[in-house]
Amino acid sequence: QVQLVESGGGSVQAGGSLRLSCGASRSIVVMNAMGWYRQAPGKQRELVATISSGGSTNYADSVKGRFTISRDNANNMVYLQMNSLTPEDTAVYYCNARWSLSYYWGQGTQVTVSS
Repeated sequence: QVQLVESGGGSVQAGGSLRLSCGASRSIVVMNAMGWYRQAPGKQRELVATISSGGSTNYADSVKGRFTISRDNANNMVYLQMNSLTPEDTAVYYCNARWSLSYYWGQGTQVTVSS
């Protein structure tokens, strides 16, 4: 199994920034992909951003240009830099790891953006 622990969530005013961190218990170098998902109240969990083992990134249209996903292979960390935050970004953010045929999830971290 892969254990994931998120941190960096909190409250911020619209237009502000937050940086989320995700630490993995196994080397992320061998992971097919790492990613961030979010779930707002009353909504389904949605993809925010992913980064493959080769470094390719993918973003949801709603965050493209504002969010940046990155990885630190030496420390088994993946990050999500969130800029120009809006109230619509309010959600629980989950770290995800895809390894072989399995998916792993962290406990989530709350991000609240006020207007």
